[in-house]
Amino acid sequence: MKYCIRLTIIVLFGVLPLTLQAQRKNSRYNSYIKEYAPIAVEQMKKYKIPASITLAQGLLESGAGTSSLARKSNNHFGIKCHRTWRGKKVYYDDDAPKECFRAYGKVEDSYEDHSIFLTEGPRYRFLFDLKITDYKGWAKGLKKAGYATDRSYANRLITIIEDYELYKYDNQGMSKREARKLEKLLKKKPWLVNPHQVYIANGLAYVVVREGDTFKFLGGEFDISWKKLVDYNDLHKEYVLEPGDIIYLKKKNKKAQKPYTMHVVRDGESMHSISQTYGIRLKNLYKMNKKKMEEYVPEVGDTLRLR
Repeated sequence: MKYCIRLTIIVLFGVLPLTLQAQRKNSRYNSYIKEYAPIAVEQMKKYKIPASITLAQGLLESGAGTSSLARKSNNHFGIKCHRTWRGKKVYYDDDAPKECFRAYGKVEDSYEDHSIFLTEGPRYRFLFDLKITDYKGWAKGLKKAGYATDRSYANRLITIIEDYELYKYDNQGMSKREARKLEKLLKKKPWLVNPHQVYIANGLAYVVVREGDTFKFLGGEFDISWKKLVDYNDLHKEYVLEPGDIIYLKKKNKKAQKPYTMHVVRDGESMHSISQTYGIRLKNLYKMNKKKMEEYVPEVGDTLRLR
């Protein structure tokens, strides 16, 4: 039996969301991070704002430094004039036509003003009660406080931070005692550094395997016996996980969800890969199609029942 559960198969049939496709590292983003990370860390030490949040906002608001506002006015955070601003001004169409934005002499001034804007703004005061490493809390808090009107603003910041591992810069703002404490914690629970995102498809929770993942590692992260993970996914304990594999976190269904009733076998598919695609227990897929597990091997063009 082939134990093929590759991501490409899932995406091909459109059963799982397109968000499964890992965001490719953008070279423009990498260049931006390399150039401005030292400034973000400096601001973190001075104002206690996570460097990861500052960098993620800079990347998102300025399009990694390529927006007109960033290129012409050095405004990397989309901060508008407001009543208190006494510096240079520029006007762009945003939520409304010809809105007033702050302009700076250099990018460093934009970073400094961003920090002051957050520390002196009453509506952001609650954020400074959070730990310097709580980037998720900061991201959600910024959205709650009304920094941006985009409903997905917090999730977009978190995605950038995790995709580009910006959370690593936050450790530089910790005290030695906090750093030692975190180091001990991560030795016991290494997945806390970059937890897996949980997706939902076929009514089931699942994760996408990354480089170096094992059943024991995933079991530890989600507090599930690694042997159960093996069983839930119709695999064997010697199976070596590969990046892109789909691992369900609970037992699969006895049949596919509506409207998936039939499946035509394509090249490279196995009964196992099909069972993973639709979240069906392997033995039930064989049973529905009156096939014997030890005998039947699907061929291209075969039609299989899913419910």
